[in-house]
Amino acid sequence: MTRPTARVLALLELLQAGGTHTVGELAAQLGVDERTVRRYVTHLTDLDIPVHSVRGRYGGYRLAPGYRMPPLMLTDDEAVAVLLGLLTGHSTTSPHAAASATAKLRRVLPTRLGARLDALMTTAEFTTGTDPEIPAETAVLLGIAEAIHEHRSVAIGYTDRNGQPTRRTVHPYGLVAHSGRWYLTALDITSDALRRFRLDRIADTTTLPETFTPPVEFDPTTDLLIALATAPYRHDVSIRVQGTLAQVRPHLPETIAILHEIDSPPTDPTPWIRVLIRAEHLDWIPPVLATLDRPFVIEHPDALTDAVRALGQRLTAATTPDQNPTVR
Repeated sequence: MTRPTARVLALLELLQAGGTHTVGELAAQLGVDERTVRRYVTHLTDLDIPVHSVRGRYGGYRLAPGYRMPPLMLTDDEAVAVLLGLLTGHSTTSPHAAASATAKLRRVLPTRLGARLDALMTTAEFTTGTDPEIPAETAVLLGIAEAIHEHRSVAIGYTDRNGQPTRRTVHPYGLVAHSGRWYLTALDITSDALRRFRLDRIADTTTLPETFTPPVEFDPTTDLLIALATAPYRHDVSIRVQGTLAQVRPHLPETIAILHEIDSPPTDPTPWIRVLIRAEHLDWIPPVLATLDRPFVIEHPDALTDAVRALGQRLTAATTPDQNPTVR
């Protein structure tokens, strides 16, 4: 939702520069096709912004003469949503248009909110292809970004992986969006150890007056990726699936599973893939295997075999006609 919003704002910024812009020019600058440009123009006209269509060989779109965009009134949640759309949408929005829209957004926001968004822009990092899907509370996200920017300690209310609520005081080092989630890397003062916290598990934050000196040349993204790759999990899963990498990967992306091609016996030339998954819980895996619609063999753990059989029994029971239906 945030990327289209960012591009609509970028389109408005281009039109406000004045003159008539052809559909082809706008499409090239926004990094979309011409049909999408026309859809974005419809969004603007639905908001009562007078975008005029100019017909003819040199036609296109322009704003009505003398029109000026009224002051932009956004809530904190709306401002963060638009900003994240601009920050994460550079692969599909031209850098010039994204930077222009970001600058415009920054100019029209209240000073306090603008300063907090500045902190988010300078502290947040994104792994390749990331588009945060699991939301963090806006107040938590902005509060932590500001604390990182100012090198100030933060007290947080956190629910750990076992569902236990805790109170911690941390030195926040970095914010990273990875695999649909936001993570905070911070020094836990109580344990004097570096920890990674999921922002969707942080209930509240209180920025404290004391400051700290962050480690020199610390890379939050590298630290997070190493920590996730080496973290202990309850289950190590190994499955053989009949098929090719191209057939299996869409169902099991890199953030979920490691896939390897394995040698098939001479009597069976069909390709097979070994799927390796490290998981805290197994309940989500049987439905994913069902979507593969391909033969598979569970190598371990036995608990996953039991879970797959249980799912099959539930589906069979759900589709078995009632032999003694009640007539109403």
